[in-house]
Amino acid sequence: MAAIARSAPQDEISERIRQEREPANASAIVKLALLHAEAEETARLANLLGRSWYVAAALPVLAALMLDFAEPSLTRAIVWGAFVAAGSAAILRCYYRTIDQSFERVALRAFAKDLSPILLYAGFAWGAGAFLVLPAGTAMAAAILFVAAPAITIGALLRVREAAYLFLAPTTLLASFASVLMPFADGALAAGLILIASAAIAAAMVYSERSKDIRPAILTLP
Repeated sequence: MAAIARSAPQDEISERIRQEREPANASAIVKLALLHAEAEETARLANLLGRSWYVAAALPVLAALMLDFAEPSLTRAIVWGAFVAAGSAAILRCYYRTIDQSFERVALRAFAKDLSPILLYAGFAWGAGAFLVLPAGTAMAAAILFVAAPAITIGALLRVREAAYLFLAPTTLLASFASVLMPFADGALAAGLILIASAAIAAAMVYSERSKDIRPAILTLP
């Protein structure tokens, strides 16, 4: 009985020490999780910044190829080229403004915020080419390629589906309208196929991003 009486206070002391240590350990774990999340966000935004330069360079190249294929009038080519070039110039301006700030998370967040409306504008600028560059009677395959080629390129370069959607949505909208209003060959069918192709591209981006998130967990299995 005396041994039991002596052990009881010791058990209470041990339990009290354990309870006092738990909040400190929990706080350290929370801080570690926050640091990990911040590092992950910084890396993701830094990658977006680095890849945006390639998008700015790719858009004029794709536009030049499209102009060579469609052979529009000089005035229409200059107008559409100016629209696309303005989008590329805006991306480059944000890129060079941010690249000198030592990858500070606040600056990277500001860049991502500024990039969103630029990509939306670039989508409308590219989609305007369906009216300005593509001639009436454009084949369905050419109309689909007009939308799919830049969308796939931007999605592959940025690897952020939300950013790619900002470009894809207005391009798809304007190209599908142009299919009916210009009209392109089999206008209504072309508009439908453009929508289907864009939906397939969007779904592929979602699948690619989900498989990228799942892959590390699979690799860690015994």
